[in-house]
Amino acid sequence: MTEHGTPPDRSAPPDRGAPSEHGALDRRQRRPLIGLALLFFAPLGLAFYMYYGHFTWHPGGRVNAGELVEPARPLPALTLPLMGSGATDPNFLKGKWTLLYVEQGACSQPCRKRLYDTRQVRLALDRDMNRVQRVFIADDDCCDAQFLHQQHPDLITIRTTAAAAPLLALLPARGTSVAVEDSGAAAAPRVYLIDPLGNLMMSYAADAKPKGMLEDMKRLLRLSSIG
Repeated sequence: MTEHGTPPDRSAPPDRGAPSEHGALDRRQRRPLIGLALLFFAPLGLAFYMYYGHFTWHPGGRVNAGELVEPARPLPALTLPLMGSGATDPNFLKGKWTLLYVEQGACSQPCRKRLYDTRQVRLALDRDMNRVQRVFIADDDCCDAQFLHQQHPDLITIRTTAAAAPLLALLPARGTSVAVEDSGAAAAPRVYLIDPLGNLMMSYAADAKPKGMLEDMKRLLRLSSIG
């Protein structure tokens, strides 16, 4: 009984509206943060899955022109001598996508064509061009320094020395597949693709078409938020 003789109403449920509304407000506030996190990490995760996972990308029913290196090979950080003078930073293969070409002996017409092809592929990337660098490893007397300076001013040209041996040993160079490296066969010049984390992830045979290389690069740069 109350002070005025009226029994209290025990049928009304306790007021739980405030905590429930507070929880709903918290969930609504978290949704934009979760969305932003997905926007940032999803492209990076997708790019890693596309070429590091057990998956070969076939967008539109097409396959990549290069041969995937599976698993990707982390390349060593090395200080290598540049042609002329100076040396590379130990991490020169990180931060950008790298098209690496290696030549033994004189850089004859096929070598010059490959340098031309990689230059044109990089230029054709237009606004993404600066996300890609070109590296050429060759003997001291491989080619005319003036030719390289005039025709390939962006090229990072490295002298072949014993210091480069740990890097060169990791480059598949023989056979029709990177999975088959016949030590008795003559080395075939290839173009190697290195990701911005310094991992060798693809290579192109000597007869690979630059158009296919360009399409691969455009696809990778579109999928990746690194480099």
